Amino acid sequence: MNKSIKVIVLDLDRTILGESGKITSKVKQAIQTAQARGVQVAIATGRSVASALPYYNEIGSHLPLIAHNGAIITDPHRREIYQHLTIDRAIALQILNLYQQVDRQQELSIFCYMQSGIYARGLTPEMQLYSARNKINLIPVGDLCQILTTSPTCILAIIQNSSILEQLLLQLQGNYDSQKLYITKSSATMLETLNPGANKGSAVRYLVEEHLGLERENVMTIGDNFNDLEMIEYGGIGVAMGNAPQEVQAKADWVAPSIQADGVAAAIANFL
Repeated sequence: MNKSIKVIVLDLDRTILGESGKITSKVKQAIQTAQARGVQVAIATGRSVASALPYYNEIGSHLPLIAHNGAIITDPHRREIYQHLTIDRAIALQILNLYQQVDRQQELSIFCYMQSGIYARGLTPEMQLYSARNKINLIPVGDLCQILTTSPTCILAIIQNSSILEQLLLQLQGNYDSQKLYITKSSATMLETLNPGANKGSAVRYLVEEHLGLERENVMTIGDNFNDLEMIEYGGIGVAMGNAPQEVQAKADWVAPSIQADGVAAAIANFL
């Protein structure tokens, strides 16, 4: 057992949650074994708090929940919010206008996460599928710019056309430096924009160092995509899933088997 590891931080989708939307018994047992040995387990996800909460409760976590890629850090038990970072409203409006200009063929599914709810232009079949999978209620509003009266937590675009996604990614990176906007791909089809201070690495650092009084050597982080890069690099042991893109695997200390092969269980068995 690696006695220096006192905390494990897990991503959700494609790390402990597969296409079924369920945690397998093998992964759940591995998490419970780690907890029985005194290792605390936390979740860091791109999902909203409400969407992540059932899985947070299922694994029996008692640590703050990291949601929206670090934009929100909250204690669901105490209903205490440690951090809530939002996108500058003027920049958010520019992003939405850009998306709507590019989306002449209605190929983008655009979501705006705000404190008052989760808004979408309409309820297309793809949006309804996303809503069901993530257990969220979408509010269709047509023009998203009209409801942007306050600063949003996150703007998410689901784009099936990879060339359009890469075009928008490059355009956003050209328009906004890292001091103005955090831009990441959370899957092959999902492009997310957040407050520049929001990423899983800085959120895990807060959890480990500020909240728990530990050091980075005391944490193992496990993720599968580009929005997990910062926390994989931060962790004393940073693990990438076998289903992660090669660029993500290259930054990891260890590459686990894929989610289909219960990679998280293998990582816990290997290091703990």
